[in-house]
Amino acid sequence: MITAILFISFFAMLLIGLPIAICLGMSSVLTVLYASNFVKKFSMLDLSIVATNTYTGIAKFLLLAIPLFVLSGNIMAKAGISTRLVAFIDDCIGHVRGGMAIVCVIVACFFGAISGSGPATVAALGAVLIPAMINSGFSAPFSTALMATSSSIAIVIPPSIAFVVYASIAGCNVGDMFMAGIIPGILMGVALAIVVMIEAKLKNIQPAHERRSWKQRWSSFKEAFWGLLMPIIILGGIYGGIFTPTEAAAVSVVYGLFVGLFVYKDITAKELFELLVDSCKTSGGIMLIIASASLFSYCCTLFGISQAASNLLSGVAENQFMFLMIVNVIFLIAGCFIDANSAMYIFIPIMLPVCRALGYSPIAFGIVATVNLAIGQVTPPVGVNLFVAIGLKVKDMLSSSKEGKEVYYKVTLPMISKAVLPMIVACLVVLLLITYVPQISLLLVK
Repeated sequence: MITAILFISFFAMLLIGLPIAICLGMSSVLTVLYASNFVKKFSMLDLSIVATNTYTGIAKFLLLAIPLFVLSGNIMAKAGISTRLVAFIDDCIGHVRGGMAIVCVIVACFFGAISGSGPATVAALGAVLIPAMINSGFSAPFSTALMATSSSIAIVIPPSIAFVVYASIAGCNVGDMFMAGIIPGILMGVALAIVVMIEAKLKNIQPAHERRSWKQRWSSFKEAFWGLLMPIIILGGIYGGIFTPTEAAAVSVVYGLFVGLFVYKDITAKELFELLVDSCKTSGGIMLIIASASLFSYCCTLFGISQAASNLLSGVAENQFMFLMIVNVIFLIAGCFIDANSAMYIFIPIMLPVCRALGYSPIAFGIVATVNLAIGQVTPPVGVNLFVAIGLKVKDMLSSSKEGKEVYYKVTLPMISKAVLPMIVACLVVLLLITYVPQISLLLVK
């Protein structure tokens, strides 16, 4: 009965559209109230455990990296790094067929390494790249879907907030998680680039422009250099033992401020205050989800749900192949409805003991889980990147000039859901590859 109350109340609130943090928190509270009043074994429970466990869930030094990475990503986005990255990558490969869409994939990977957030990457780059792809010959649904899918790589390419959350649950080294995410993130980018090349060939899309001169490429590289240097500083510092991941997040904030205020000079004092407010809102939302998910996970452990589920999983999954197949199915379905951080707290405590018992690397398992949840960001009905992408106002320059008023492209959820299918298939191929060949993820890990 306790299990039924916990999960039925959770899914009921989720279906009526309540925020995920409220669903997790309220279902946990209802379960504690029921157990303390109607189950003799838990009669000593009271609501004080709600406050205690929501606090302990976020009172971890490692999680301090999350608001700092959010702030540094917002700073670098405001500093104009996105337009400079687009200009540099476009100068390098914009002359090939479908080049502008490939630019989208590459820039999303680079910007994801700065922001660590899929929705933030869509918001920062979509207004620039979606119209550019449309003008180069791609359809509006394809361009919007590609922007959303490319941005999902942001939680796989380090530094990733999802990796920080996983490491805090599994007790893994964050630096190892960051290094393990590099090759899978690149493979996802390559898979999407192949989809672009196939689409460009089928639609006979021509290059956006002639080959740029090396002088122009060097000029755009110098402009984008400071943005390109940021992930190198973060990963180099962590992997070189110069600073911890949390300290790296603080360094990235200082570096972002230096670039925005003194190098590019695109950030004013007033804008800096607005950045701080926006970062606090974003970080507060993430930490509220983590706090509620921690409470939900505690209830699963307290009432024996996690142990029972883990025993069931170990009984069904007799070997690594079967276990990983079940895990992928569960995460892919979960990613359609809940965000990555919540899914981590709900499922990792159940799956990780079985993973270790079967001899599968916890680091590689974290990458598998994260790639699954990255795909979940673009799978309907709740693919958050899809909704951010179709929510952008992308101006139709040709129609606007003809009609004498501003006209915007209209991409609906059914349209983008159809266009995103080949991209999801490409990412699933990468997922299967890194799932059953974990050495790919572990290649750069010490």
